Amino acid sequence: MQKQPNVNHPPVAQWIPLSYSLGFIFRKKQLLGWSFLLILLTMALTWIGYMITVDFVEDLTEKFVSTAPATESIWGWIKYIGWVVGSWLVVIVSKIVAFYLAFLLAYSISTPGYVFLSAAAEKLHAGEYFDADANLTIISFFVDIFEGIKIAFFGILVTFIALFVNFIPVVGQAAVFFLYTYYSALMFMDYPASRRRWSFKRKIDWLKTHSSPSFRIGVLPALVSMVPILNIFAIAILFPILTVHTTLNFTAIELANTRKR
Repeated sequence: MQKQPNVNHPPVAQWIPLSYSLGFIFRKKQLLGWSFLLILLTMALTWIGYMITVDFVEDLTEKFVSTAPATESIWGWIKYIGWVVGSWLVVIVSKIVAFYLAFLLAYSISTPGYVFLSAAAEKLHAGEYFDADANLTIISFFVDIFEGIKIAFFGILVTFIALFVNFIPVVGQAAVFFLYTYYSALMFMDYPASRRRWSFKRKIDWLKTHSSPSFRIGVLPALVSMVPILNIFAIAILFPILTVHTTLNFTAIELANTRKR
């Protein structure tokens, strides 16, 4: 049986598995109830956004996908095969782009709810080592939304970069995947980091410093985003789980760093 993290002592920088994070939610009724409400909100907002953005993204990629190269020579057939492979990759990545644009809307609006979930999970896990927040105020509510909007705008920049990079055969698609993996990690670690009122630069620096755990945090949502339609429901269900999962690992790393100082 896998040994669970000991919550009676300050967490160490040891990776906390997703299975533990999921069990942690189900053992804490307040986390489970709040997660359910956030799932419904995220699913509804993402679906609305996806229906709006999917047509826009398809219009941007339609010319490349619909124009096949001539096959009158050997070189023409080579280009045609490359076009077929590239077309499928463009379709897949364009769905990812549409999904992320849609999800950014849901992400921005629901940020205060996920910050609350993150703080609650951190408090339950860290116990006496929890660094308490200031009292919740209307100002802090809007600050959380503003932080979410900043991450969302950064996501739009990442999305447009991904659209252009995606046209580079093979290498481009791999680069896009890594872009979305680390951007996904940024979205989730933004919750515990924003509670500490970190600047955007400090959040980016954290990703760079802890690139390995950041990749492990972001790879699952990046993979889920590749599945058209189902990604809307899957990510909505996974988002509270991944929020808690990221928070627990973020807290473990930060508390371990504090002990070293």
